[in-house]
Amino acid sequence: MAQSLTGKKVAILCTDGFEQVEMTAPRKALEEAGAATDLVCPKDDGKVRAWNYTEWGETFKVDVKLAEADPEGYDAILMPGGVLNPDTLRINTQALDFVRAIFAAGKPCAAICHGPWTLINAGLVRGREMTGWPSIRLDLQNAGARVVDREVVVDNGLITSRWPDDIPAFNRKMIEEFAEGLHPGQRDAAMPSAAAQRGS
Repeated sequence: MAQSLTGKKVAILCTDGFEQVEMTAPRKALEEAGAATDLVCPKDDGKVRAWNYTEWGETFKVDVKLAEADPEGYDAILMPGGVLNPDTLRINTQALDFVRAIFAAGKPCAAICHGPWTLINAGLVRGREMTGWPSIRLDLQNAGARVVDREVVVDNGLITSRWPDDIPAFNRKMIEEFAEGLHPGQRDAAMPSAAAQRGS
């Protein structure tokens, strides 16, 4: 991975039940490319627990509480999957507002497996080409996304993949898009969401 992320800061938005390897492997790749990363989590106890395929995994230190996280302080966002994690985040108003702010600023987002669930509830998938875990693809389609079955899909700053086996391809494209910086397509996706919030 030739691109350098030196000087960039990435928010990893998650809560209990994120798929462990979908956080740890991309985080390692980001940091090896020079990025700083923060685990941003809505929990109050300072720690978050992963899910490891079929059982609970390791516990990790939360770097920044979601309530105190400033989206302006980050250059990009990573959203790991797991079932419990995005199912909790997608009904958390602070999480939805945080993601919307990232998109509204044109910053890139990488979401894998069930991670795009949260983007659906944030109103950020309409018109975007995406993939995800098979059980959420109909949800994505119903929310207006153009769903495809590929190991990694890139749509103007939005990077999505299906499952852990896709992580090598996911990491390559994530670093490429994060290195490019701002993407107008992200801002465009946030505009309908902002309009809906205003009641228009």
